Amino acid sequence: MADSRLQDVLFYSLESAIKAYRRFAQARLSAAGIDITIDQWLVLNMIHESADITLQQIGAAVFKDFASVTRIVQLLERKGLLRRTPHPSDGRWSQLALTSAGKSVISAVEPIAQANRRKALDGIDARHQAQLRAVLKQIMENCDARD
Repeated sequence: MADSRLQDVLFYSLESAIKAYRRFAQARLSAAGIDITIDQWLVLNMIHESADITLQQIGAAVFKDFASVTRIVQLLERKGLLRRTPHPSDGRWSQLALTSAGKSVISAVEPIAQANRRKALDGIDARHQAQLRAVLKQIMENCDARD
């Protein structure tokens, strides 16, 4: 039977690679003395990139449910990295904004994130990276296809 061993299943390898990268990236953040998790960084970066983003939009972008994003935002707020204020035109949600400390974290993490990506992709040429993107895109399309 093909792909009967877990280690032979492509999706197991993909998940293993993602987890290895996250451990690697987290270790580099910690080594740099930056007290933030990868998930906190992703949420902080989404807020940095999009001023009027909602918690639901953040969740969709970083593959987290609403409750997880809410907890992360609360932690970032307690750390003094962002602030929530009532939205001026829609009281049902809060506007999220980075504090000066949050902006400093963005500036500190960006070169580390770039270096992490370079290290992880070391020895994988642009052609193979493009092929991988195409294969992953096809997998996503296959999974999103309505039968």
